[in-house]
Amino acid sequence: MDYINQYLDEVHRVVDGIDKAALDSLVRQLVALREGGGRLFFIGVGGGAGNASHAVNDFRKIAGIESYAPTDNVSELTARVNDDGWDSSFERWLKGSRLDGRDGVFVFSVGGGSEEKNISMNIVKGLKHAKKMGARVFGIVGRDGGYTARVADACIIVPTISAATVTAHTESFQAVIWHLIVSHPKMLVNEMKWESVK
Repeated sequence: MDYINQYLDEVHRVVDGIDKAALDSLVRQLVALREGGGRLFFIGVGGGAGNASHAVNDFRKIAGIESYAPTDNVSELTARVNDDGWDSSFERWLKGSRLDGRDGVFVFSVGGGSEEKNISMNIVKGLKHAKKMGARVFGIVGRDGGYTARVADACIIVPTISAATVTAHTESFQAVIWHLIVSHPKMLVNEMKWESVK
């Protein structure tokens, strides 16, 4: 029971530590992106890639934003990795999608990428392209947020309560936070099934 109690106590502390002003800014900027006809591209690796796929569904279906994730098309992604390399895979995918200033790139990552440490360079290069094209950058990341937090227009850093559970909490709270966003009254355009059942 000790570990269970410790983990759930950490969950409470993460909730208490989330920057609510940053979250409000993220919601407002996503509303503006939708009103401007922008598309939203979700990028992440590992658990972040899985979260990206789920978020694409919710932002398309519930929030009415045209959304995509490069990791959803395994054939294209692996062809790009094979032919051009892992580091440029997201950048080249975004170029192929004709990313422009109306659009946004939304990162799900534990560390947010780091040029200095050569970690998640596909995220770093994708974001460099996004900034070059004038696209908005959003993120839900952990630790100190890394490159994503430095360049983002709006970014939530999931508080690190314990170094031993930083990945577990970051990836879990990515889902908590994006579900908060799509169900927010300013974002919700299509009611969800179970919420509509009387």
